[in-house]
Amino acid sequence: MRGRLVVGALCGALALVGFTGCGIPERTEVQIDRRKEPATESGAVNAGSQEPPTRMMSGDQPEAFVRNFLAAAAGEPDRAYYRVKQFIDPQYRSRLPEKRGSEVELTVVRLTDTPRVTLGADDRIKVSIGVQQVGVLRTDGTLAPPVSSETHYEFGLRSASPSGATDDAGLYVIDPPNVLLISDTALGDYYETRTIYFWSSDRTQLVPDLRFLPDTVPNERRLNEVVKWLVDGPSDWLRTGVVGLPDRTELINNATGGNGHWEVNLDMPGDDRTQIDQLVTQLAWSLHDFDGELELKIRNNPVKVESLAARRSLRELYPLREGPRGYCVYEGVIRSLSVAGEQLEVPLDEEANGNVVSAGLARSGEQILAALVVTASGEKQRLTVGTGLAPVTTFGKAANSYKVIGRPVWLRSSDPSHPQGLVVADGRLYWFDANAVMTQIALNLPPGVVNSVAVSLDGQRIALTVDGALYVAAVKLLDGGGVNFGPPRRVITTLTGISAVDWVDENRLIVAGAAARPAIHEVSIDGSLQTVLTADTRAKVTSLSAYPDNPTIQLPLTYMYEANGVAYRTDSDERISSDQVAGVSSPPAGVRPGNPSAPFFLF
Repeated sequence: MRGRLVVGALCGALALVGFTGCGIPERTEVQIDRRKEPATESGAVNAGSQEPPTRMMSGDQPEAFVRNFLAAAAGEPDRAYYRVKQFIDPQYRSRLPEKRGSEVELTVVRLTDTPRVTLGADDRIKVSIGVQQVGVLRTDGTLAPPVSSETHYEFGLRSASPSGATDDAGLYVIDPPNVLLISDTALGDYYETRTIYFWSSDRTQLVPDLRFLPDTVPNERRLNEVVKWLVDGPSDWLRTGVVGLPDRTELINNATGGNGHWEVNLDMPGDDRTQIDQLVTQLAWSLHDFDGELELKIRNNPVKVESLAARRSLRELYPLREGPRGYCVYEGVIRSLSVAGEQLEVPLDEEANGNVVSAGLARSGEQILAALVVTASGEKQRLTVGTGLAPVTTFGKAANSYKVIGRPVWLRSSDPSHPQGLVVADGRLYWFDANAVMTQIALNLPPGVVNSVAVSLDGQRIALTVDGALYVAAVKLLDGGGVNFGPPRRVITTLTGISAVDWVDENRLIVAGAAARPAIHEVSIDGSLQTVLTADTRAKVTSLSAYPDNPTIQLPLTYMYEANGVAYRTDSDERISSDQVAGVSSPPAGVRPGNPSAPFFLF
């Protein structure tokens, strides 16, 4: 009888928290708050105080118990098995094979349906959860691609009270899964996202690397964890485009400090002063919320004492000097968008600014990089490319024309003599140079149609969509021009039929696809966190452009998109009309104005 009461209580509680009942529910949208790295006071790092839940915290409420069971593995990995096994009936604990040290891995899943709860034999409760495999959280804080293909898990619950007892001893899991499960919600609740940095393969640009740090790591160990990550090297998918510390580099004792003075002691081969100086910059940005002095020692010998804040000011991550500057295509001409009365110059010669379908403009020092998709004969499209001081006057034309060409994007590089970019044409990915020479890129993926491509602000990572699925890959810029890509990594999201992508900050993407209806979501580059930005775009998004939030210029999320021939700007949350296009006169009476299209930002 006790089991029947528990199931009844579960159904009522599920209804109260927004679940649809004890049967198979309707699918719900995923919505998770954007989680920012915490700001800290000078000389200190704030540690989260939220501990993973314990078994007794949920009492005899099955819905809370299941939620807590999917969070029990959160926290420092050396006690993950202990925490989870406290939720499991003692006679079933051996069914969860235990790993040690760096082999401890958490299987991160996203619930795709409300858990189904039914009453089984002996008044035991059967729980079935539908899941999407998100990835595997490793002890180094990286979220690796998923290794399991399971789409649902089943386990049982029983009362922990002896038969006939009246006191409440909570619940136990019986027949548990044989992996350490953690929900994506628990990952967001009990971990802090951290960004560490590695130098690009040519050592000209710092490249972000996303990690997860348990909230329970105490303040005094956070410095040490970050330094250990740097010593261990970059995430697997980034290795093609970045360099780690020299081989055989080891941390001597623990990185320590307090009261505005931090000490890092490394056993690092060689005595390259330039490389040591670059390491200080790498540490300063990887410890972005630490102020005060950093003392770097090599084999116990002090080699550098530096103010962390001063080093970050001396070596900014990105060469940005202005906020978002919006442009669009209006009746075949690139024009600026007027926001709050501001009108921007179009950095192109008027004679070159015609028959435009879409465009990608970027700054490289004092130069403007311009890649235009223009109409060609036979209703086809052609890429034209021009570079130089504004206004750009001379453009080269690609040798071939195509049925459809996507918006071109530039690979930002510290070498202004070899500007280069990427573009999708007729479902294939191409590299192009300043002379509009296009070369098809072979991707390490099964054959498929490439839908879109976007480049991160650091220029060393790309996001692309192939057959409606989302991928990221590292970029290695070659001397003299050209690129190599690392193996693309699939990014798991609930969206399907993804048609467009762009970067909204160092570790997050803006993605257009289909959920219950056409929508735009923000998705972390490892797929762990996502939130709905525009729940209904009314039609398939064919163009998407964002101004990336970054440590140099921090602004509210700003993006523009086009759907069904209509352009929208989200900072004003309205359709972009011809009245907002600079330099456009009102049409004569009875003549309908044109529609702005292909909106984009110049930065």
